[in-house]
Order: sequence, then C-alpha cells, then structure tokens
Amino acid sequence: MSGQPAAVITPAADAVPPHFQSFLAFDFGAKRTGVAVGTRMLGTATPQPTIRAEGADARFAQVAERLREWQPDALVVGIPVHPDGTAHENTARALKFARQLRGRFGLPVYGVDERYSTTAALEDGARDADAGAACIILEQFLRSLSQ
Repeated sequence: MSGQPAAVITPAADAVPPHFQSFLAFDFGAKRTGVAVGTRMLGTATPQPTIRAEGADARFAQVAERLREWQPDALVVGIPVHPDGTAHENTARALKFARQLRGRFGLPVYGVDERYSTTAALEDGARDADAGAACIILEQFLRSLSQ
C-alpha cells in the first residue's frame, strides 16, 4: 500500500459541525487500543483505561461500554503512516477499525495522523503509552478545530 490514508475518514477540520462538543479517541492496536475522552470547549483530553482485547467482538464490546459511559458526539481514530506519510499495513487496519466504528455505532469518525504519538506519550511520562497516545491524537484533533 502506498499513498495517503483514505480521505473519507480524514475530512478537513472545518467539516466538523460546531455542535460536536465531546469526542472519544482511539489509538488502535491489534492487542491494545488506547482511549481518551475530551471536549472541544476545553481543548484537552483525559486518558481512559486501555482496551485490552484481541478480536473484533471483544474490542467492540468494550468500545460500546465506553460509548454508553461518555456519550460522545463523534469519534477520532489515530491513523498510522510511515514518517514520509505513506501508508503501511497498520494504516489499513486503523482505517478498517474507523469504518467499523462508523458502521456499528453510527457516529461520525475522524482520522488523525498519529505519527510518533506513542513516542511522544512515553517522552511525556505516560504510565499507559496507549492511553497517552490517544490523548495526543485527540488533542491534535481538537487543536485543528480552533485553527
């Protein structure tokens, strides 16, 4: 695979309607998926317990619990790419996860370039690198809304 991630998942930030106030973000992984919650008004994200599940059914059961708890207006998914911006194997997996979220839960899903998010979370001293990466992904998205 090469090229940029699919544009259907990564619309321009100004495409987000102003009434979308709360977001749940995911740093997708095959075994662990980091989670963060945040609001547009505050522009910050708070880490949540990482989803530790292999297989779509177990993962989506835990996602559904988070959605019931937080009632977000939209979802944000980190889309990994190579340093030069080209797609790789995990890019396709994250895009599939984003499409499945949209299909299963009927919420808007926005993609964010998540290059170096886990590294940055570790450098920031995150106790849970996956949840820390989800915070970085969500805060990057929230910053893009105010530009």
